[in-house]
Amino acid sequence: MRSPTWPPVPSSFYLEVIAMKEAQGISIQTLGSEHVDVMRAMLGMFGEAFGETATYTAAQPDDAYLQRLLASDAFFAIAALAEGQVVGGLAAYLLPKFEQARAEIYIYDLAVAQPHRRRGIATAMIEQLKHIAAARGAYVIYVQADHGDDPAIALYTKLGIREDVLHFDIPLERG
Repeated sequence: MRSPTWPPVPSSFYLEVIAMKEAQGISIQTLGSEHVDVMRAMLGMFGEAFGETATYTAAQPDDAYLQRLLASDAFFAIAALAEGQVVGGLAAYLLPKFEQARAEIYIYDLAVAQPHRRRGIATAMIEQLKHIAAARGAYVIYVQADHGDDPAIALYTKLGIREDVLHFDIPLERG
């Protein structure tokens, strides 16, 4: 089955959020296939922010894989940059639905480097994703927060409606 072709996101969507963050010395950038170096820096920032450096840096895919991922209509990477350094990142996936002709977007990872937190950077990245989601025909963005991650829970409570659900990882046998 052929994947749908999504319309491009008009740059006018980003002007307000970008102007707000640029006034603070932060630029919010949606990554494309030409931004492999920024994606690698974002992976390093995720590793530090989550305390899982090996997970995010020890076995990174090659450049061709990251270029394909960043060019995909189903993956979104948004970076927050300060003086050319990645200080925040968001990775999300578009999930086409089967029960209706619409899609959902799942925020898989979202982090801001410790010295840059509590400045609205995470909110700005989510706002950028909201514009992308609307242009792609998504009807909702959803995200998981872990118990005890009070800053994330407070952010998501401010931006959305809370649902208490259970999450299960189902292991696969490796052969």
